[in-house]
Amino acid sequence: MKIGVFDSGIGGEAVARDLKQHFPHATIISVSDREHLPYGSKAEHAIIAYTDTAIQPLLAAECDVIVIACNTATTIALPTLRNRYPNQNFVGVEPMIRTAATTTKSGIVCVCATPATLQSMRYHSVKSSIEKPITIIEPDCHDWADMIERHEVNQTIITNRLLPALTAGCDVIVLGCTHYHWIQDLIASLAGPEVAILEPTATIADRISRLVAQPSR
Repeated sequence: MKIGVFDSGIGGEAVARDLKQHFPHATIISVSDREHLPYGSKAEHAIIAYTDTAIQPLLAAECDVIVIACNTATTIALPTLRNRYPNQNFVGVEPMIRTAATTTKSGIVCVCATPATLQSMRYHSVKSSIEKPITIIEPDCHDWADMIERHEVNQTIITNRLLPALTAGCDVIVLGCTHYHWIQDLIASLAGPEVAILEPTATIADRISRLVAQPSR
């Protein structure tokens, strides 16, 4: 099996690394588009164009499935990609709000995501589909991906952005950008053991298994 993984930056590398644990015998090809980072502050038409261009090597490699390991590209570009390439299997990612809604006991959830993801129609559609009454706090994470790309993570900034949600009593933090996987341990240490951290790798692996009818392991 051949799996393609696309992300705007190094977030896809974390997803590819974790997918290798689920599919040890698969060939995994990663591509990124660091030239146009950050995607989270780009216009929708630009995100679609950049994503389409970036995945061309994965299409040429005839990947069995292409993972759009970028929440921003998933929410904005993936519907267009599926229309343009109807014979290609795609798997996207999106903030795990539904899972958070069933996980939280306090009823307060923190979603860390880019501005483009938070403003997208897809994100608002998922939010509106949740029947359980919960409070969703969305801290300002506009510069997190850039900090991670430059290996200049500022713990003080991240702490200050998360503090209002933690003070309010959130017990679930959703990582709504694959870049944030690289700082998952930092976020967990700041939040404490009583706060669950959600990221979508296991869900992605399950979806791939269903598409290609191959057990993960």
